[in-house]
Amino acid sequence: MNSSSEASSTSPQTPATGIASGSRKGARQDMPDALRHDVRLLGELLGIILTESGGPDLLADVERLRELTIAAYSGSDTGAFEAAEALVETFSLERAEEVARAFTCYFHLVNLSEEYHRVRTLRSRDTAAKAPARAPEETLETALAFLVDQVGADEARRRVSELEFRPVLTAHPTEARRRAVAASIRRITDLIGERDDPRRGPHALEENRRNLLSEIDTLWRTSPLRTEKPTPLDEVRTAMGVFDETLFTTLPKVYRELDVLLDSDPDGRKVPVAPAFVRLGSWIGADRDGNPNVTASVTRAAAAIAAEHVLVGLERVAQRVGRSLTLDGGTTPASADLEALWSRQRRLAGELTADIAVRSPNEPHRQVMLVIAERIDATRRRDADLAYTGPEELLTDLRVVQASLAAGGDERKAYGEVQHLIWQVETFGFHLAELEVRQHSKVHAATLAEIDAGTPLGEMSEEVLETLRSIASIQRRYGQLAARRYIVSFTTSAQDLANVYRLAEVALGSPEEAPVLDVIPLFETFADLQAAPGVLDEMLSLPQVQTRLAATGRRVEVMLGYSDSSKDVGPVAATLALYEAQSRIAAWAEANDIRLTLFHGRGGALGRGGGPANRAVLAQPPGSVDGRFKLTEQGEVIFARYGNPVIAARHIEQVVAATLLQGTPAIADRNATAARDFADVAARLDSASRERFFELIKADGFPAWFAQVTPQEEVGWLPLGSRPARRGLSVESLEDLRAIPWVFAWTQARINLTGWFGLGTALAAVGDTGVLRDAYARWPLFATMIDNVEMSLAKTDERIARRYLALGDRDDLAELVLDELALTRQWIVDITGQDRLLAGHRVLGRAVQLRSPYVDALSLIQLRALRALRSTDGSDQATDAQIRRVMMLSVNGVAAGLQNTG
Repeated sequence: MNSSSEASSTSPQTPATGIASGSRKGARQDMPDALRHDVRLLGELLGIILTESGGPDLLADVERLRELTIAAYSGSDTGAFEAAEALVETFSLERAEEVARAFTCYFHLVNLSEEYHRVRTLRSRDTAAKAPARAPEETLETALAFLVDQVGADEARRRVSELEFRPVLTAHPTEARRRAVAASIRRITDLIGERDDPRRGPHALEENRRNLLSEIDTLWRTSPLRTEKPTPLDEVRTAMGVFDETLFTTLPKVYRELDVLLDSDPDGRKVPVAPAFVRLGSWIGADRDGNPNVTASVTRAAAAIAAEHVLVGLERVAQRVGRSLTLDGGTTPASADLEALWSRQRRLAGELTADIAVRSPNEPHRQVMLVIAERIDATRRRDADLAYTGPEELLTDLRVVQASLAAGGDERKAYGEVQHLIWQVETFGFHLAELEVRQHSKVHAATLAEIDAGTPLGEMSEEVLETLRSIASIQRRYGQLAARRYIVSFTTSAQDLANVYRLAEVALGSPEEAPVLDVIPLFETFADLQAAPGVLDEMLSLPQVQTRLAATGRRVEVMLGYSDSSKDVGPVAATLALYEAQSRIAAWAEANDIRLTLFHGRGGALGRGGGPANRAVLAQPPGSVDGRFKLTEQGEVIFARYGNPVIAARHIEQVVAATLLQGTPAIADRNATAARDFADVAARLDSASRERFFELIKADGFPAWFAQVTPQEEVGWLPLGSRPARRGLSVESLEDLRAIPWVFAWTQARINLTGWFGLGTALAAVGDTGVLRDAYARWPLFATMIDNVEMSLAKTDERIARRYLALGDRDDLAELVLDELALTRQWIVDITGQDRLLAGHRVLGRAVQLRSPYVDALSLIQLRALRALRSTDGSDQATDAQIRRVMMLSVNGVAAGLQNTG
């Protein structure tokens, strides 16, 4: 595909997008040279592969469609959009499939180019002689300096010592990319990275080009679609790739960076003071709310898979460190504690220690460390004679080695590689990530009703009890930290939490045998968010909660759902309700001497609380973070944030910087003042947006119309994730539709309604541009919402949206959506003081402007397939199956082009 030639543009503005028409050419010219070179090279190589595979006619069709959608997007040809639509109609189904795959491949190549260029940019900043001035939340260094300035050095160090960041990995029902495709993308990324090496000569670059051609050929030949839905354990294994390739080795480096900033020691001889502040959680293989495929046996297997990965990782590091400790006992004598540890090891495993002693004569630290490695391996193999009882025992041994090395004069080894291993054990334990079980409150109530009635238990109730037994089993095998959080979705009362404790006692036979549980309320709907403080007051009266408070230092975790609250009352009212709920829950915690952790159920899409995590942290109410931040990381977001070590380190750094800053007096006062000053504005925004949202979703026939104008039903065919799109099956109600496919469907239709609907009416209700601009400047919550909506609108295409809306039979609802779209766009541009969307966000604007015409091409293919599917009489099953495949390929491609699914 020839990505370097573009249609010219003369029209001043594109009505369908609100983005200046000349901006696409400008965006291309604004692209950094290195990135432009990568995109051009990969596009040219893909063109070669397309010609080889389908002949010059395939490439010609792809190029013709590309040129037409570019001309249509830029506004340079008023008939180009209709011409593109007509061209798509001429394609055979085979050609439509090939063209859809071509554009999808192109998006994968552009995405990896942009990601690699981000890595390139971050590395260049690290090597710059003098870093440019940054905002306090941009880096750990600037955050710490700001923190010290605000609270003093001693208080800053205390806050750092209590720092917690808890990302929780979750499977994504609409994750659209196959693992095989992701692996191919990684290989191409590595090859692009090789070209940056200045030592590579012409022959090496030519070999690299041949390898790129081979890998792009593989990407093209690899089916982008799964043949079957992944199982929950498939999803677990996919997530393990992020641990193996990124998190295990990246986190100690992040801790080291923080340690250097806290107590700079260029010689590496000081005792580390940075805590291991990350604790990984996982819902994958444990979250059963609405997913019948997650069973108790699956949860036990998920724990075993995770433990296998982390123990293999720890054993390899211990072996490597052990082999490097070739320190003679004369130059680095063993401490008395190390000698005592060696004696215990000899009693434990005489044959093993004798062999190690022969291979490592007079190298006491190496001897002990190699036995430690063997014991980690024995723990993995479940060799009871040699295995560690838990990570605490391993940490005790490692600290003996560390202290002996330091006392013997080798502080660098003690506080270098050994410390990295200690940080890894502290972070991951023997379980890697804490499995967090989630289940719907109604399931627990129904199970108890069957138990109390004395009737034989149904399959669902038996599974509830077996799940609690599996938690007990996991705790016995891997420790309490491996699985003790139990989240109750749709919590409406303290009784919903008490039910879980009672079920645990029933499942295990007695309170004494029941697993240790922290039962966490999840408040999701608008009404539940408002009722949260009252429910939490009731929760404190539960004896099991009082027991846990005494054991944990009065720690309480509360989860807030972004997805369902947004589906419930609309994105604007949900944003305001979540802020208010956090403020009230923080006040409740302070009044009850509770150490609160708010768990944010945020998604990747803007309609589900997505957007930059560090900005979200800084916009939270005073007292709601307090050095602890926990959130869900879902689907494609996991790989976007943690798939590359450099980007992962940067993401963690920014989140941690914001977490440290959020509790400073300056940030707390700013947020409190803004909330007070704009309280009336918030009330008007809430009321007007909710009324407008209800006007749409509560209209007679809306659920059926939604299914007509989006590919919501068709998405259910896709083998994307293990979780069903619905908790129930009815199209006549939105109640059972999961929030993620609700967002996904609107995104695929290029309407993105869940990210912005109701905001235009709300802003118009305030009506004062000056007041709203003041709010944008001084009210972080409002500014974040406006910026997220701006991005959502930029990815909305009115021409495509109109064609999806035309699939329905309700012109009144279609016009309601389009009127709100136009109104919201106009107010966003007015408030931000720009002449077009994303004018103030150069990198984001460039990405959207360059991608949008290519997404348009896939959307036109999807529309054709959707119309065909809905008009078929089912008599030609082979043709219908082919149309379905084109439909699914287009869904996959649009997701890749927009870089988010749900």
